[in-house]
Amino acid sequence: MTDAQTPPASGGRSAAAGHSSGVIATGDRARIEQRTLVVPPGALHAAVPDEAAARLNNLPTPDSPVFKGRDDALAFLRALPSTGTGIVAQSVRGMGGIGKSTLALHHARGHLEAEHGPVWWIEASSNAAVTAGLATLASALNPLHAALPLDEAGEWAVAWLQGRTGWLLIFDNAEEPSDLRPYLGRLSTGQVLVTTRRDLPWNDLGTPLRLDTLIPQTSLAVLQEITGRSGDADATSLAELADELGHLPLALQQAGAYLAQTRTNADTYLTQLRADPAGVLAATAPGDPQQRTIAQLWSVTLSALHDADPHAVQLLRVMAYYAPDSLPRHVLTAALPTPRAVDHALGVLAAYSMITLTDTTVTVHRLVQTVVRTNAPVPIPQPHPRGIRRLLHRTRPTAPPHLSETALTLLHAALPPGSPEDVVTWPDWQKLLPHIQATSKHQPDTADASELATLLGRTAFYLWARGQAAQALPLEEWALQVTEAALGPDHPTTALRLNNLASTLSNLGRHTEALPLGERALEVTETALGPDHPTTAVRLGNLASTLSNLGRHTEALPLKERALEVTEAALGPDHPDTALRLGNLAQNFSNLGRHTEALALEERALEVTEAALGPDHRDTAVRLGNLAATLSALGRHTEALALEERALEVTEAALGPDHPTTALRLGNLASTLSNLRRHTEALPLGERALEVTEAALGPDHPDTALRLGNLARLRQMLSDGERTSPP
Repeated sequence: MTDAQTPPASGGRSAAAGHSSGVIATGDRARIEQRTLVVPPGALHAAVPDEAAARLNNLPTPDSPVFKGRDDALAFLRALPSTGTGIVAQSVRGMGGIGKSTLALHHARGHLEAEHGPVWWIEASSNAAVTAGLATLASALNPLHAALPLDEAGEWAVAWLQGRTGWLLIFDNAEEPSDLRPYLGRLSTGQVLVTTRRDLPWNDLGTPLRLDTLIPQTSLAVLQEITGRSGDADATSLAELADELGHLPLALQQAGAYLAQTRTNADTYLTQLRADPAGVLAATAPGDPQQRTIAQLWSVTLSALHDADPHAVQLLRVMAYYAPDSLPRHVLTAALPTPRAVDHALGVLAAYSMITLTDTTVTVHRLVQTVVRTNAPVPIPQPHPRGIRRLLHRTRPTAPPHLSETALTLLHAALPPGSPEDVVTWPDWQKLLPHIQATSKHQPDTADASELATLLGRTAFYLWARGQAAQALPLEEWALQVTEAALGPDHPTTALRLNNLASTLSNLGRHTEALPLGERALEVTETALGPDHPTTAVRLGNLASTLSNLGRHTEALPLKERALEVTEAALGPDHPDTALRLGNLAQNFSNLGRHTEALALEERALEVTEAALGPDHRDTAVRLGNLAATLSALGRHTEALALEERALEVTEAALGPDHPTTALRLGNLASTLSNLRRHTEALPLGERALEVTEAALGPDHPDTALRLGNLARLRQMLSDGERTSPP
């Protein structure tokens, strides 16, 4: 377990925190000194040549080969400019199921056929989804970008597009104008197409292309082609069915698929549809007959699926609690008695067009999910599948879990192994993230609190490791609330949640709010585990770190001394955690002006860390930087310079050029150069440190203010004529 170190006012030391062991069996985060991630050199350039990039696309497979009634709309889109500068984005609007995405897909395929590209499809239902989609484009252009934080990878993709023309971006199912507004003005050298069902003031999208339902003649032609029933004998029944479906393209496609798969005649289907409107109408918008009829359609389809394969209905009901994003198929492996049963059920669902299935993912449309969640449940087989029973560990044998609990248990079992700070696991975490967020919101009061809190806590850890503390914060708060309600205020796991929440608040510069949480976490841990437990040392160190962040260094000192004593007694003098405690104590001495005492501790901390973790480890970079800061405080700037340069080199190799910790190293190196009166060399480093910090943490973060102050002082020195090099 480890604590945190705080940069001094001069822009000095790095933040440090730790990772918990022992009582923290869940893999949740305690504070660590630095969470750093290896980004290999070369990740900043596209690996795909321009010729290949022009053919690059991630277009989904069409739901149906039948596409009718949109000739005018397609011609309108294909007449839009796709090359040059100043191109205005275009929106396609209409209700769910109207065929916006299908139209966009056909336009995109024509764009590729015209040898324009790349063509990239981005699910745009939230700001996070847009960022993830742009990050995926960056990874496709250069796989090394998968190691970057999502925001950085997305910004790289935008910058890459700005330098080229002829490309097409499709933002599909956009929900809020604010999610796209940061990008639309900057993406004006290619074609941007936005599909949305929201009739909001999308001022950046010009005059929208609005889609309406198909005309009756086209609806009939769609059903005839999908079902293969083009004879006059079927025309009347199919036309009546098309009317009942409100001529909605998605409803027509699904009805046609059902008729073709089951060989059911249109009259029978229409009778069932009219007889079973109940159970789904409550989830539809009042006065919207088209939305009502598509809900009726899915009710009928669910009944047919239950007759064909009850497992398929059961699986669909579980998937209704995930996000409408691509779900990795392996999540569902234990959802039914055997993996083969899962594969068969997915095949049945795909045959009825209730899901989109690939060899690695499964996707359920958001409207299907809404209908399935609100429809009266079809009885599912009992007892509960063995695979789920093994995962659930329930104590209620007579009451099967809510299906949302099953969905959450499957996700919990599918979490990547190891620590969420491991960059290798990040692509897997990102695929699961929207499903974790969606499923958690559907949990009933009877859900397993421990499982939910662990899932929330580990997900928050992942977000924090990626530098997204603001996104982690609500999950940390939720995890604490769930844990405290289930286990009580004095449980060690409650202390863990308090600690992690305090850590996240400190990362956001909210130290005053973090302080009482850290105090309570220490009190609970010491009472439960004793004063000499390593976890107690973690809490001591974290509380001391918060006090130091608040400038209360005298109060922090005895806590850090005790944390070192407990850690060294429990883990030995050569353990990395002991080195962390040495470094934290040295920092406190430096904060109190006792630099000579700090120097010996810093030297020992570096020696232990480098021996245990190697010369290129991120923690070694922390020790190098801290030792350099102490040497500078003693006026030994020339010795500090070499350490600062090495610390920056190791950090940038581990985290990349745009990470906040890289900015810290840049600022520290600039300060050392300035101390040597090499202000001209220091200036670009200070400017870059500010740029990186502001981009990563925002204009109002305390670290941004620190960089601004340091840069202002440096510029003042230059303006005063202090441009001489050291003797």
